[in-house]
Amino acid sequence: MGFFNKEIQIGNKWIGEKHPTYFIAEIGANFDGSLDKAKALIDAAKKAGADCAKFQTFSTPKIVSEGGFSRMQLKGVHGSWGKSVSDVFKEVEFPIEWHKEIADYCKKVGIDFSTSPYFKEAVDLCVELDVPFIKIGSGDITWLEMLDYIARKGKPVMLATGDATMSEIDEAVRVIEAAGNKNLVLMQCITNYPSKIDSANVNVLKTYQSAFEVLTGYSDHAPGHVVALASVVIGGRVIEKHFTLNKKEKGPDHPHSMEPDEFKFMVDSVREVERAMGNTRKEVVDEEGETVYVQRRCLYAKNDLVKGRVIVEADIDVLRPALGIPPKFKSVIIGKTCNKNIKKGQPLFWEDF
Repeated sequence: MGFFNKEIQIGNKWIGEKHPTYFIAEIGANFDGSLDKAKALIDAAKKAGADCAKFQTFSTPKIVSEGGFSRMQLKGVHGSWGKSVSDVFKEVEFPIEWHKEIADYCKKVGIDFSTSPYFKEAVDLCVELDVPFIKIGSGDITWLEMLDYIARKGKPVMLATGDATMSEIDEAVRVIEAAGNKNLVLMQCITNYPSKIDSANVNVLKTYQSAFEVLTGYSDHAPGHVVALASVVIGGRVIEKHFTLNKKEKGPDHPHSMEPDEFKFMVDSVREVERAMGNTRKEVVDEEGETVYVQRRCLYAKNDLVKGRVIVEADIDVLRPALGIPPKFKSVIIGKTCNKNIKKGQPLFWEDF
């Protein structure tokens, strides 16, 4: 029996093996500095089937060192912005004064609200707003002091593992365990925007499940919904995808986000997969009630058989439908004596001998 819980309550829902997949619409920076747009995104996320509308709470001076970034020649997504990293972060900050209004709006709409905190006061705000869980982004997995601070708040923790080695993940998990927090979801993630499907490595969820005996999920930046489907099939219980109203809009997160119709298709597809998964028992289901006869075979009279005839192999055919003696008893019937006349092409029954 592992330390971490195998069922976790998130708001008024549960996640675990016997519960539906929990979907997070990561709004991130896609509200584009507009409170009204943030609310429109929440409405769209609810309609698309998301369980949670999630934001990110940071203060640029507390997350970015422009002095540090000025020493780098960025080639990835950060280098494509055409502005300094600090300038972009300042443009997409989620204002502290909006948090309660957005949390209340989510409650009104009927969708969970959460936000990823990137400084300690933001963690305290999450507790004040009573978010149902705290998601820790991949970039903070080595900030063990922050992991401990979050874990000790007693909220369920979702920890993304992009860019991390197994030793770093193990260290982070042990910090959360040492803090006494039993409600952890370990999220596979590839921190590229967008990431490649070939890099998704969904199977690492099996490693997390066996190594840490913990619930797992996927924070996905790959195109489409294939990674989400694969994750659910092998036991991932939480799926997070960036969410936008229009991926063609300008902004750091829009291009690798899902639009509402895409998100809804993903949710609907996963719900179908959940229905198809069934259980670990092999059973004959009701809809097979006729085909079990139509497609199986039984023993038939290959010739006209008269009363008193001793059956030989040449007298028996093995045909569909399975109305009589199963084929495995063919050797038992050979040598038996007919107690009645049996016409060619008729199934053989035990009472015939």
